[in-house]
Amino acid sequence: MSQNSLETLVAIEAIKKLKYTYLRAVDTHDWALLESTLTEDCSARYDGGKYSFDDRKQLVSGLKGHMDSPQVLTMHNCHHPEIDIIDGSTASGKWYLQDLVFNKEQNWMLFGTAIYTDHYRYSEGEWRICHTEYERIMETINAPIPSTLSFTHNMFEKK
Repeated sequence: MSQNSLETLVAIEAIKKLKYTYLRAVDTHDWALLESTLTEDCSARYDGGKYSFDDRKQLVSGLKGHMDSPQVLTMHNCHHPEIDIIDGSTASGKWYLQDLVFNKEQNWMLFGTAIYTDHYRYSEGEWRICHTEYERIMETINAPIPSTLSFTHNMFEKK
């Protein structure tokens, strides 16, 4: 294996870890961790632009505004990564998203799938997301949350 091939594989693995960290930060409401995965000028267009943000501060604040409640529980899974290293400091990727959202305050739940398209930038020894967006493949919303569905644990509610 050539040095260039090895560097490409190392970069791809670092970008996978970055995306997984981004998703975990969203689901655990770890806004400082989320911020660390994004460039300062990061932009986002979620759900075909329905939710749009033009920099890191807007993006973190926007997600926090929608999700920073103990009554909002989410699961975001991305898989099937297709990552292309463009050069030593830029890359792009496509991911298959599967998400599940429970909003207990507003009494609805969502299940959906989408395709993420990301752009990444390498600087100061780390890859970060500089643009992210997704287009929905499908989405279902169930309201009210069925009364037979019980939550046996919620990490945000302290006992």
